[in-house]
Amino acid sequence: MIRSILDNDLYKLTMQMAVLELFPLASAEYRFTNRGKQSFTQAFVDELRRIIDEDISKITLTEDEYVWLRKECPYFKPSYIEYLRNYRFDPGEVDVKLTKDMDLDLTIKGPWHSSILWEIVLMATISELYFTIIENEWMRKYTRANYEYNSYLSEYGKLMSSMCEELQNSNCMFSEFGTRRRRSFNIQEMAVSVLQNCATFAGTSNVYLAKKYGVKPTGTIGHEWIMGNSALVGLRNANLFALENWVSVYKGNLGIALSDTFGSEPFFSSFDLKLSKIYDGVRHDSGDPIKFADRVIQHYENMGIDPLTKVIVFSDSLSSANAIRIKEQCQGRIKCIFGIGTSITNNHDFFSDSPPLNMVIKLHSIDDIPVVKLSDDSGKETGDRDAIRVANYIFGRKGLDDCF
Repeated sequence: MIRSILDNDLYKLTMQMAVLELFPLASAEYRFTNRGKQSFTQAFVDELRRIIDEDISKITLTEDEYVWLRKECPYFKPSYIEYLRNYRFDPGEVDVKLTKDMDLDLTIKGPWHSSILWEIVLMATISELYFTIIENEWMRKYTRANYEYNSYLSEYGKLMSSMCEELQNSNCMFSEFGTRRRRSFNIQEMAVSVLQNCATFAGTSNVYLAKKYGVKPTGTIGHEWIMGNSALVGLRNANLFALENWVSVYKGNLGIALSDTFGSEPFFSSFDLKLSKIYDGVRHDSGDPIKFADRVIQHYENMGIDPLTKVIVFSDSLSSANAIRIKEQCQGRIKCIFGIGTSITNNHDFFSDSPPLNMVIKLHSIDDIPVVKLSDDSGKETGDRDAIRVANYIFGRKGLDDCF
């Protein structure tokens, strides 16, 4: 189910290099959360364990991939690509079992620089495995309708062609961000193979598919980077330190700042003139996108920066329709691009009777210090209960007595 060490999102690799450079001794713990409350089985857990132990553990960077990374991703330092060449997934970092409530109890523990690559790989595996051995009625539907096996791929390709036409006609620039919740690798590959011909397709976060189809690997900073910095350099100024640390590693490359780790207002208070000029733009991942665009434009104007020289990357549960709606609101005010994920790789309308998993794997602690993500959406907070309470208080979101 995982085809390559590059069958991962670009931002996991870029964060891995930053961790190696700045925090090589840090240890990390990640935890799985099943927001959708789907049920699992012991057979599922056994097969997931087998895949971790026997399949993923054998994945290595090939010579062809090594050469491609050096040529196509100049922001990666040669020393990092050598590290990746010698990297092996350590199955001992992953513990998974079935709870009495038929849920997954999954944790990842290990050095931050090695355990960091598990998140997307495990989520993609969990999703594909779920839709293979638990919820597989969607495949039987095509068999009953006298389709050839896997003919759903050709039907899915037609959906992607329609999406391409819709986005292209609206001159809406977008990337594919759907590795983590894909229904299968084959469906994601089908999507990219069709979308690569779309004039407004900017690339894919999946590095393996970017290489295979000759498109740009795309990505931004992840919440994990800012969360990890909060434990290592302090919670109150975590946004500032994380953004400055990123610049110290990438020197202006990969310049999209993530805004909502602790809510957007603490971000804007740290996004000073220097950072506002260095970074090409910001990413929206929670809260009202139109209000956020207005806030970003106001911020740049207050800094004396022309918003039309900057970009917002929208990536919060997007479909083609709401991407186009957001673009219309931003037209002539600020540039925008869209990271469309599950709507491309596990489309809810196409699989109407079989919705995607609503799951996350989030950083839980660094060096045994709890970390949290607050976001701009209620209900999306993740982390230790007491740590969330403290973070909400520190960032002025709630009083201590109002947090729970």
